Amino acid sequence: MAKVIEKTGKTIDEAIQAAVAELGVSESDLEVEVLETPKKKLFGLFGETPAKIRAKVKEVAPPVKVAEPARQVEEVPAVEEPVQEVAEPVKEFEPILEPSPVVEEKSEPVPVDRDKAVESAKKFLQDVFSAMSIEVEIEVIDAAEEGYIFNLVGKNLGVLIGRRGQSLDALQYLLNLAVNRKSEDKIHFTLDVENYRRRREVALTKLAKGVAERAIKTRKDVRLEAMNRHERKIIHTVLQENDRVETHSAGEEPYRYVIVSPVKRGRR
Repeated sequence: MAKVIEKTGKTIDEAIQAAVAELGVSESDLEVEVLETPKKKLFGLFGETPAKIRAKVKEVAPPVKVAEPARQVEEVPAVEEPVQEVAEPVKEFEPILEPSPVVEEKSEPVPVDRDKAVESAKKFLQDVFSAMSIEVEIEVIDAAEEGYIFNLVGKNLGVLIGRRGQSLDALQYLLNLAVNRKSEDKIHFTLDVENYRRRREVALTKLAKGVAERAIKTRKDVRLEAMNRHERKIIHTVLQENDRVETHSAGEEPYRYVIVSPVKRGRR
């Protein structure tokens, strides 16, 4: 019986080459079964799963015995009988029927069950945290009509936040996409890590006021760094009541930013 081995590698080809080296045969002499394909990282939060194969040497079929040629016997030609012409049957033509129009069945949107949606959201997050091998406690905060806020509590959760909250925003986007894909009424889930968003809001408020004073003093526009929609809204809201400056957003997502401009005399 042929030897069967299992090999792993970063790619399927790398695993096959490892099997070739161990069995001492060429790749064309192997029977390969792919057990697992490599899985890529998800927005920098997961580890990679290597490719895995099962391989064995192909079995060589036994040689086929060639039968000895039979003795040649002289054949006497038979008397040819006259060929009778048979009339081909007349084909009956079936009437061409027009296909009936296909009626598309529209699936009824499923009414939202808030309790079930919350449980689905918590399960989605726990599956993610399990894959990352981190322990996280989820505190559910009911935000009434706006949806729910999930405050994530645990040790060393900086990996969930990322640079200026980019990883947290990405995870929040995937969560809302997964939970609301079949719901008629969308429920918005906001993710926070130990009140990071509140601390970020305080920092942005301070930044907005400082930038406004700078624009007024220099009489020049001040451009802020790229921010997501929620953070840009904080800047606009903070400076909305300041009649000495005005704000507007520019650029394309995900590099959209806020410009703070001093109001020229006579504008307000």
